[in-house]
Amino acid sequence: MLVIFASCTSTQFQQVLDTLSDSPLTNAQISSGLKEALTQGISSGVSLTSKKDGFFKNPQIKIPWPANVRKVESALRGIGLGGEVDKVVLSLNRAAEDAAVASKPIFVSAIKSLTFDDVMGILKGDKNAATNYLRRTTSDQLVKQFRPSISKSLDKVDGTKYWGDAIGQYNKIPLVKKVNSDLPDYVTGEAISGLFTMVEKEEARIRENPVARGTDLLKKVFKLQD
Repeated sequence: MLVIFASCTSTQFQQVLDTLSDSPLTNAQISSGLKEALTQGISSGVSLTSKKDGFFKNPQIKIPWPANVRKVESALRGIGLGGEVDKVVLSLNRAAEDAAVASKPIFVSAIKSLTFDDVMGILKGDKNAATNYLRRTTSDQLVKQFRPSISKSLDKVDGTKYWGDAIGQYNKIPLVKKVNSDLPDYVTGEAISGLFTMVEKEEARIRENPVARGTDLLKKVFKLQD
């Protein structure tokens, strides 16, 4: 969840900062400040993955050909149909980018539900405590929301067509065992995994790098963990 801080500028927190004095933060200020920061930053965090090439050109989260049918990819490349394979891979990532925006309201809802104990548990917890909180509280919702969004996105970017064409070509190869795979389920799982990978990476960065905290409020809040 702390992914969000790294993408925010100091001006985004100004309204929160204006309400604070130099006195020690109260429990309410810690909670409201953290929630406000996270909520504002969600837009920036989601935009990183939902923009063009947000998945496709990020090697950490790029969605590859499904592992359970990797033999299909190899066989198609072997008979000169690598272009068909590449179309599939591009479309999988385009679908994830197109659907990523659906994560924003789910993350925001989870942030609003943070109790003070949750906030302190995150601040004083392991380096991925915030990521684990989001994973625990949003995974089911993300799967439920992403599955139909991914299906629509796959159709929108011709992913379903490219996949069908590629599998059809493979199934025509003599003596091969016919295959099929649930493409929306696969892309849904990979897209959600990619989101959490980015969340965990940015959470670690802000915990380890005081400069990344950016504002007086964040410095005060995160001083609690140092």
